[in-house]
Amino acid sequence: MSILTQKTISKKISFSGIGIHTGKEANLSINPAPPNSGIIFKRKDLEYNNLIHANYLNVSNTMLCTTISNSSGVKVSTIEHLMGALYGIGIDNAMIELDTQEVPILDGSAKIFVEGIKKVGLEHSDQAIKVIKINKHIKIHDGEKFISLEKSNVTGDIEFEIKYKNKLINTQKNKINIFEQDLDKIYNSRTFCLYEDIEKLKQLNLGKGGSLNNAIVIKDDKILNSEGLRNSTEFVNHKILDCMGDLFLSGYKIIGSLKCSQGGHNLTNKLLRKVFSDEKNYSLLEIKGKQLPHVFTNYQNLKSIA
Repeated sequence: MSILTQKTISKKISFSGIGIHTGKEANLSINPAPPNSGIIFKRKDLEYNNLIHANYLNVSNTMLCTTISNSSGVKVSTIEHLMGALYGIGIDNAMIELDTQEVPILDGSAKIFVEGIKKVGLEHSDQAIKVIKINKHIKIHDGEKFISLEKSNVTGDIEFEIKYKNKLINTQKNKINIFEQDLDKIYNSRTFCLYEDIEKLKQLNLGKGGSLNNAIVIKDDKILNSEGLRNSTEFVNHKILDCMGDLFLSGYKIIGSLKCSQGGHNLTNKLLRKVFSDEKNYSLLEIKGKQLPHVFTNYQNLKSIA
């Protein structure tokens, strides 16, 4: 089968771990799904109204993670790392079953999700892939923060900048091409927090499952994790992973150039809502062989697991 067609996972794969905010044990499985179904979450612990579509319009909370809800108020939270893995690898359709509200944090990155998916591989359908092509420059400001998306003929890239008063994190910037680049450093980059913010999380009833096993903790100019950083730009790379996961809530791969400074889940969701508020901002394209941008033929992650 061609890489130009929609893909799902070849067979069921399961993961177990703790929710970083709820502190509850979670069992999750990714299951194959038919073409044109998209990414759907199913709360197995609930008998009724237990399906939630991974869509930007279903985002109900963006405080420290991305939460989606259905019309009955059923929620799934901290979906961004898993969604980032699915987006980068190129899975168009999947049914994700979960026995609690929060996706397990695992090691704080998308590394374990990616390794599991690569191990079982992908199943290709006979249905053409669809992409969103950005037609106009769209930008949102929030004080010093901003996020923008503009047209690009053949690629999807993210340029992200973070700025922290903490001297160890300081200012970091990185740019990636989602469809051409080896994304291992992005997938492997863990969530992080400042030591002084831990008490604030507790007061918000969040971070109950957080530990040095699933997050980088920075105290003054020192990393408390004994193994240190996995790569020199791990902080900004994790923000890029989050951004990828939130972008996939568009339902499609996006051909466009994104720039962001000091943004997060909320700003990315606002961007998607603005993009889709006017049909002049984008085009929905069905990609067939002769139309295929060269970047998809160089898609390293797919080639390595197909």
